[in-house]
Amino acid sequence: MDFLIENKWTILVSLEVLAWSSTFFLLYARYGLKSSFWFKVGTVLFAVTGVIPQVLMGIINFISTKKVDLFTLIIVLLIIYGFTIGKSHVKKLDTWAQAKFSNKVTTALNMGTENLSECPWAPTFTLHGH
Repeated sequence: MDFLIENKWTILVSLEVLAWSSTFFLLYARYGLKSSFWFKVGTVLFAVTGVIPQVLMGIINFISTKKVDLFTLIIVLLIIYGFTIGKSHVKKLDTWAQAKFSNKVTTALNMGTENLSECPWAPTFTLHGH
């Protein structure tokens, strides 16, 4: 537990970066890959890197210091943000991702299959025997 308390800020920042990375992956899986499996993986990654460990870090810090210090206050503010303003920010991000990935798919379909290989972001597939 001493390790967690001594490195709490580094752990918090790392968890926050991982949570946002998980959010972007989740949106990519949903709209880019259109995969329910990878979307579920992204959801689990978000829970494991975002809310759950941050709340646990806040609880551990509070138990250790027996007071509401700056770290605990930041955790509480992050949780409040997530349940209030953060929801609208994620909705905007969701709308952006949907439009971005839908636009790429539409563009590729409009180009026709013969030009699909010219798209740098298009997936490449190799069929055996062709």
